[in-house]
Amino acid sequence: MVNNSEDDKTVSELSNGIKLSPAACDILIKGITEENFQQCLQLKASVPDSQFVDTVEYSLAEAWLYYKDMKPFAIYLGSNIIGFVSMYIGEENYQIINFLIDDMYRGAGIGTKAAKICIDYLSKSYGAKRISVPVHERHLAACKFWKKLGFGLSDSIEDSYIYMRLEL
Repeated sequence: MVNNSEDDKTVSELSNGIKLSPAACDILIKGITEENFQQCLQLKASVPDSQFVDTVEYSLAEAWLYYKDMKPFAIYLGSNIIGFVSMYIGEENYQIINFLIDDMYRGAGIGTKAAKICIDYLSKSYGAKRISVPVHERHLAACKFWKKLGFGLSDSIEDSYIYMRLEL
């Protein structure tokens, strides 16, 4: 199990003291640890999303076994884990992958705040000038969500996934 000191810190701590946007203050994103691992495994995509979003189990295996530059995070609201996200941080190719918010917390702006934290993290901690999000071409709700955050459609398509991009 990945358990280095960087993964135990919050995104705020990883950003080397750089202040994140105020809208994100009540939400934290922390690396997956032995302490939060089991709770993360309980997260499931909503029924309409489940055909488009990998399970947390698959996402963790992918991050820990195949991609050394992919980092999995738990999304917290207070002390409750309410979501999961993987971020790819490699070769100036920054991506937000498998972004998942528990059904109970959807529709309240929490996902938007969590996504903004991810954007701030990649921008301020790694100097990302462009961030990509792979979205299944039939997942219209996800396209709308990321578009609201300023992401635009690109001409890059891989296995029915369109890469939406945000230029910073």
